[in-house]
Amino acid sequence: MKKSIFNEGDEVNIRSSGESVTINKSQYVKNMKRYSYIVNEHPNTFFFEEELTKE
Repeated sequence: MKKSIFNEGDEVNIRSSGESVTINKSQYVKNMKRYSYIVNEHPNTFFFEEELTKE
């Protein structure tokens, strides 16, 4: 298992929209071998690392 790129509380941008969001929760998806993230601004949607970028 690799280390998560983002931590809870990090300010990041959604690549597709450029919207600035805050990481609320991260979870490792074992069968996909990558992390998913839930952000405060969209609590019903999860994002993968490649969909987010640091500011």
